[in-house]
Formats: sequence, structure tokens, C-alpha cells
Amino acid sequence: MGLSNAKQKGMELTELDLKLSNVAHIGHASINVTNLEKSLWFFTEVLGLHVSAEESGRVYLRAWQDWDHHTLVLNEAEESGLDHFGWRVNSEKALYAFEKTLKEAGIDFKWIAGGNELAQGDAIKFYSPSGIPIELYWEMEAYSNPLTASRLPSHPMKYSGRGAAPRRFDHVNVMVNDVKKEQEWWTNLLGIHHRYYIQNSEDIRLGSWLSKTNIAHEIALMRNSNQNGTLLHHVAYYLDTPDELFRALNIMAENDIKIEWGPGKHGTSGAQFLYAFEPSGNRIELWTGGMLIFAPDWQPIEWKSGSGQLGLDMWGSTPPESYLTYGTKIQG
Repeated sequence: MGLSNAKQKGMELTELDLKLSNVAHIGHASINVTNLEKSLWFFTEVLGLHVSAEESGRVYLRAWQDWDHHTLVLNEAEESGLDHFGWRVNSEKALYAFEKTLKEAGIDFKWIAGGNELAQGDAIKFYSPSGIPIELYWEMEAYSNPLTASRLPSHPMKYSGRGAAPRRFDHVNVMVNDVKKEQEWWTNLLGIHHRYYIQNSEDIRLGSWLSKTNIAHEIALMRNSNQNGTLLHHVAYYLDTPDELFRALNIMAENDIKIEWGPGKHGTSGAQFLYAFEPSGNRIELWTGGMLIFAPDWQPIEWKSGSGQLGLDMWGSTPPESYLTYGTKIQG
């Protein structure tokens, strides 16, 4: 679907506009599920997300202190996996600056009209070298509902305590064949900062973690041990405390949810975690803690060969084989 470019909209881009244009933060994940009813039950009753809106075959969700209309989209589909990741840019002009950048880089893209995804404005869709579907957008409606409004102006809605009740959307993780190549593209083209990484004894990149904001990472790239292409590894939401993480584990156990790994503590980020599978087979992470990064001249931290166990879980547990090999398909 083609939309007007910047010039056609009467918007001239200056060199300063191009220089200041950037990705602001990850906004949402749109995932495919094979059983929308059961997956929706999991995300609302077990995980504790809230429905912003429903359409035929699609549901929009958010955590209780997510300010945007949605941070997760569930799409009914024949196969589970990733439809796309949405990243917000820092201005309307930035969206058209990225159009120019993509043209100059020879990267195919298409415009998606505002409203195609509810509450989102015009977006540019394209793919990373490994095939990760990306949508960049500027406009996104803020969540607003007088029936759930909090007495606290700094909260977009009341805290319900339903399910695990995560505070906010946190990050995503994708398995790729060539982590180093993929990371360099995200950093060089989109400006997503490289935060830390792991090398093995053969000097092969096993993982890279990147963010645009000051959290430890907004997207992680893991080496696909099977080398069979790009797969969605997980989508993650943030809990306030370790107590809430243990509460989430109990809720999942009571509801017969398969817990893959955890509780544990990643040495790389310092975050405590649990991994589980929602009914359609997508992996979900809940985590709490984790380092924050403020230095503008941050240099990526290397975790060398031999330190992998400490980085994966500093408390000593070993991830199951599925954690390193299983993911759901890229559908976007």
C-alpha cells in the first residue's frame, strides 16, 4: 500500500531533520496464535494483561502501566509466531527520514495506512537481514478509559492485581543464524545501541542485547543452535519485585501452564526471570530487576567463552535444550 512521501505531504526534510531523526523505543509486539480463545485467557487471566480493543480475529492488550493503547496484539492464525515488532520513532519527520534512509540503502519497504492496526498511524514496514518484520510509526493513541482510570495522574489505569499483573511491556527476543551480522544492521541502520554480547570459544557470537532507551535491552538476538532460520524466541513483560515473580510462578502452576525455565537470575543483565509457554506455543518471559544504562558513550560489554553459565543463570541452573532450539515462526 503506497502513501504520500514527505514531499507530497508538503514536508521538507532538512539535514538537521535527518540528523535528529531516530527510533525512540520499542512499542509493541504483534504475534500470531492458533487458539485465540485460549491464548486470550492466558494473557488476561493468568498473565494479567488488559484488553484495549477487539476486532474480528484480533485482540489488543496492554499492561496496567503501559501508556499506549496496546503493547501486544494477538492475531488468530494457522501457525503461531511473530507478525511484527512495532517501534515508535521520535517525530513525524523521523518517519519520512527513515523512508529516505531505506531508499538509499536499497531496502524494500511498504507504507501501511493508519488504522490498519487500531490506534496506530501511518507506518513503514520492512525486514531486517534475517527476516525480522519491523514497523516504524510515529502516531499511537494513548490508553484512556474512564471506567478504569486511576486516582493517580501518573497511572493510566487502576492496578487490578489480576493474574501476574506485570507493570509494563519490556522486550523481545529473536533467534537468528548470524547474530553479529544482524546486530550490526540494527545498530548501524536503526541506531539501536549494542549493550552486551556473548562469544564462544570459536569466536562466534552467541547473543547480543540492544536497546534505544536506558533499560538493559529492548531486543535480544540469540544464535539459533539449529541454524534453520529466524524464529521468535519470546516476548517479555516486567514485574516490580521478586515476590511478584514467585507469585506468577504459583499462578502458572495452578493453571497448568508449562514453565520452561526459572526462577533464575541472568548474570548478563542482573534480572530475575521465568519462561513459560502460552497455549498457542509462543514463549513468554516475566522478569524483574535488571541494570539500567545512562552513559551516552556506553561500550558493549563482552562476555567471553567460559562465562556462559554465569551469564545465563548466576544461581547455577542450566537452561533446557528447548530454550536454545525452540521458537515459533516468523509470519510477517
